[in-house]
Amino acid sequence: MVPVDDTALAVTDAAGDGVPVIYLNGHAAVQWQWRRVLADLGTQWRHITYDMRGRGKSQRSADCSFETNIRDVDAVLAARGVARAVVVGWSYGAFVAAHWASRNPARTVGAVLVEGAQPYDWFDESMEPGMRKLWKRIWWPMQLLRPFGMAPRMTADQLADSNIEVGKIARERDLGPVLDSIAVPARYVVASGESFGSQGGHEQTRASLPAVTARNPNIHISAKVAGNHGSILRKDYRAIAEAVREVAALDHEGN
Repeated sequence: MVPVDDTALAVTDAAGDGVPVIYLNGHAAVQWQWRRVLADLGTQWRHITYDMRGRGKSQRSADCSFETNIRDVDAVLAARGVARAVVVGWSYGAFVAAHWASRNPARTVGAVLVEGAQPYDWFDESMEPGMRKLWKRIWWPMQLLRPFGMAPRMTADQLADSNIEVGKIARERDLGPVLDSIAVPARYVVASGESFGSQGGHEQTRASLPAVTARNPNIHISAKVAGNHGSILRKDYRAIAEAVREVAALDHEGN
């Protein structure tokens, strides 16, 4: 458990002499969901996973904002004595990874962005009441999964705030400059299929990526896989592992 602010983060560190890789989870996801990626990469890498504040085995926090999740990457790496790492994020975690890599080029070996950090203006303020209502409705059923570490310890308001915040962060005018400033090798791994209820939204979002890669030569699409947004860590873990190998091979500073 790594103490930070008013909480403590549940961290797993494989240790060893391999290139450190830190994995950043989806909005309400937990660290064990990376297990297939870790297994494919093998023991020659130093895998660091953790549950974001209020998720999994980590403790509750009064502040679960996007900025705290960026700072928590620093806290975890500092606690484990890691100076530089590959940063890998899925969904919400991909936004955290992109922002962290853009702010810390000297500390970033490379970045892998899995089905996230794609600039697209999908959110407007008129959606906010409906999103809050949705999270309040599904919060109680989610509590049945909490004893198994599969549901966040966040309140319904915190979950809604986090979801709304990332919708604003995803806007082209906000996320575009962040991606343009990434100065290390970065690779996208994107899905092809639509998740339940998305109604074509994911594919519209993915269509923003050619403009991103055209503007920044450090960023490429490593793979577009057959799975969807929710199944990609489970079904397409080999492509994610390969993207980690790609960016690490391009590192010129060493460890």
